[in-house]
Amino acid sequence: MSETKQPGWFGRLFGRKAETPAETPSEAPVQSPDPAETMPTEPTGTLSEGVPDFATGADEVLPAPPTVTESSPETEPERDLPDELTGADLEPVEGVDPEGAVPAAPEPPEPEPVASEQAEPLAEAEAEPVEEVSAEAAPLVIFQPPAEPEAPAERRGWWSRLTGGLKRTSSALSDRVTGLFTKRKLDADTLEELEDALIQADFGVETATRISEAVGKGRYEKGIAPDEVRAILAAEVERALDPVAQPLVIDTTKKPFVILMIGVNGAGKTTTIGKLTQKFRSQGHSVMLAAGDTFRAAAIEQLRVWGERTGAPVVARAQGSDAAGLAYDALQAARDAGTDILMIDTAGRLQNKAGLMAELEKVVRVIRKVDEAAPHAVLLVLDATVGQNALSQVELFQKTAGVTGLVMTKLDGTARGGILVALAAKFGLPVHFIGVGEGVDDLEPFAARDFARAIAGLDKG
Repeated sequence: MSETKQPGWFGRLFGRKAETPAETPSEAPVQSPDPAETMPTEPTGTLSEGVPDFATGADEVLPAPPTVTESSPETEPERDLPDELTGADLEPVEGVDPEGAVPAAPEPPEPEPVASEQAEPLAEAEAEPVEEVSAEAAPLVIFQPPAEPEAPAERRGWWSRLTGGLKRTSSALSDRVTGLFTKRKLDADTLEELEDALIQADFGVETATRISEAVGKGRYEKGIAPDEVRAILAAEVERALDPVAQPLVIDTTKKPFVILMIGVNGAGKTTTIGKLTQKFRSQGHSVMLAAGDTFRAAAIEQLRVWGERTGAPVVARAQGSDAAGLAYDALQAARDAGTDILMIDTAGRLQNKAGLMAELEKVVRVIRKVDEAAPHAVLLVLDATVGQNALSQVELFQKTAGVTGLVMTKLDGTARGGILVALAAKFGLPVHFIGVGEGVDDLEPFAARDFARAIAGLDKG
């Protein structure tokens, strides 16, 4: 067998085939060459530090490492394979070169933009400019209630709801009193702990001191039953609250009798308006509501729902309208309709925001342009859960709008119901109503005795 000339590295790299002598298969059978014979031991050609000189066309390189044992694919003999393995029995495929050339992959089409569910509304919102609402441009709307308002559902008695609402406060006090005065003589330390318990319930320092002194009077170094301590507590609370427990009197000679509802955010003004409307309607008064909270998005709709429930028309403008202008128009509308009571809702505002408090002053000034005596009642709605912060609310709102009475809500959500006692001791403002729940009947006129006995954990008596 004649020696086969092997191609150099450059030839193998670019697929050059080795030159073989013209021998017939019968004369010279093809065998796999021995790698040791075909692989040159020394490089031939022009090299520069072992790297082929491509510029001169040299195609020889250093020999491959001795670990290579596989035959070169260029010298592999052709084999007879069945058609199913060679693919000769397959039909030509359109777009494929039968010689084996692979066509370039077609460029993928550009994906169509997929619109999300929010894409279209957002595009519309950007396309349409939002018009600013002014007091002059916003039309005045009066929502008329249905012919038959919703009838209030039957509820349990007020005493049951009151004691249930004050359960958190009364339980906290009762536990402390029972722990202090069971099998223990009365001394200075015991009275001091009682005073601390009352202060934690937001009774205020003055009231807590007075109750502790009343409990200790004539009883030092003597035993006292917890029930006796609770009875003294109830008596002192009743004495403090009795002067401020005054009902809201509607002067029927003033038509309409204007009630301005004020308070901080979340105190429950709009809900309180709905509950009071229900009471006034049940007493035979005609009521109109003014949606003066033009700042909060849902306030107008919330008041309109209360109007439908209670059978009271609601005067409103679009959100963002001038609140003072709305109050002015509502008062005119109530006068024209001969309405007994006009209740004006206002936006919730923090008592320490000068700009918002100035806006409230403007509402009062504009109302008095129609009726110098109006508003006839300014009710401050207080959230009992804010505790001592209620004291600063009363002080600042009284300076701004001239508070005439208080409505205390959410007494069922706190263990510090004694804040009502602290307010009475400091300001002496009338407390007209208290609320102990979300239901329309969970707001009732304030009664000092009932409140005092409920907060002390005693029966009605």
